[in-house]
Amino acid sequence: MSPFKTLKGFQDILPSETLSWEWVESTAKSIFHPYGFSRIQTPILEPHDLFIQSIGTTTDIIEKEMYTFEDRDKKKISLRPEGTASVARAYMEHPVLSQQICKLYYIGPMFRHERPQAGRLRQFHQIGAEIIGDLSPQRDIEILSLLVHLFQEWNIAGLTLEINTLGCMTCRPPYRQRLIDYLSHATDPLCEDCLRRLHTNPLRILDCKKEGCRLVTHNAPISLDHLCVECFTHFKAVEDGLNRLEIAYTLNRHLVRGIDYYTKTAFEMTSTGLGAQNAVAAGGRYDRLIEILGGPPTPAIGFAVGIERVIQLIPPGVTQEDPLLLFMIPLGETAYQLLSPVLYSLRKKRIRSEIGDKNKNLKNQLKLSDRMKAQYVLIVGDEEIKEGQGVLRNMSTHDQEKIPLATLVENMTKRFHVSSPVLGIV
Repeated sequence: MSPFKTLKGFQDILPSETLSWEWVESTAKSIFHPYGFSRIQTPILEPHDLFIQSIGTTTDIIEKEMYTFEDRDKKKISLRPEGTASVARAYMEHPVLSQQICKLYYIGPMFRHERPQAGRLRQFHQIGAEIIGDLSPQRDIEILSLLVHLFQEWNIAGLTLEINTLGCMTCRPPYRQRLIDYLSHATDPLCEDCLRRLHTNPLRILDCKKEGCRLVTHNAPISLDHLCVECFTHFKAVEDGLNRLEIAYTLNRHLVRGIDYYTKTAFEMTSTGLGAQNAVAAGGRYDRLIEILGGPPTPAIGFAVGIERVIQLIPPGVTQEDPLLLFMIPLGETAYQLLSPVLYSLRKKRIRSEIGDKNKNLKNQLKLSDRMKAQYVLIVGDEEIKEGQGVLRNMSTHDQEKIPLATLVENMTKRFHVSSPVLGIV
């Protein structure tokens, strides 16, 4: 037994589990392509100030959850807790990205020092998408339809798309003050976290899951009643667009986002299969983020999906391992030398194949082929070499036939009709 174990909140993803991960990721890639998204990969480490300026100092992420330290040059750096700030930094840093409407997606790990729970660890993984450079509500509809399409392709049921609008810098400040006034005069006490947020981030109180705070906020003012004309018109266009596409959604008047940069449309995809922490994806507009970071005013919208939570929800049997098509049994050194180049050729043709131990007898190698669930077994020994024909056994029916050794690769390629890998790269 190893004296070392993974750190709390971190995990190994074992070979038996990676098939589901690869399927989720490859499915996402295949959906992003027709929507016109290109992949971006940003560093795991970023300047700490990037997240201070973007996420906001009063958020739980900054106050409690960041992995931050000084490097050898005494620079303060952080493991990224989310992907949008890094994408915004890359957009500003590389002018080629701003030459047209920018549509990017990413897949990778994020880090937050929070209490580990099902589907959310301290190292967790996200699939995200961002559209940068267009303030049209059509982009909100596009990003929401993309999100719904992803979950349809993953064959996940029991989901609800919840939407709301947070207003903009014109209508949010007066709404914020009205919310503070209401909560300040509430007769029931708020929890300690919400009391702390009251004058710094009062909208987060609407999202508190504690029963006492939920009772307090039940009749609290809502942002929908305090929108300026522009925000009202924008959100109405989003609703109309979803209705045209026949995308079902629920209007959640208390839905807010835990990060300061969000404006206007906010949304979550929630599941009945995840317990109290029921959000499997979330996102919204962040029209001021790039400006906050020192760039020009640039509208944008995006989402992030938690891969661990998707893995929890995909139905059993959706992902299946690429079967072992052929197990070759060499009975002796001569047979092994004959079959080794055949094995290499078959694998180049993407036929999953294995070869047995030349020093083991037929019975032991057949037992191994059973454990590996091989569909076919090819038996080659001195007699077969002399005849120029191997014995091919169907392990399901136990039928046997002889096939020429000289044309093994052509025969197997034709038999298995393999032309591409099960998990393609897009």
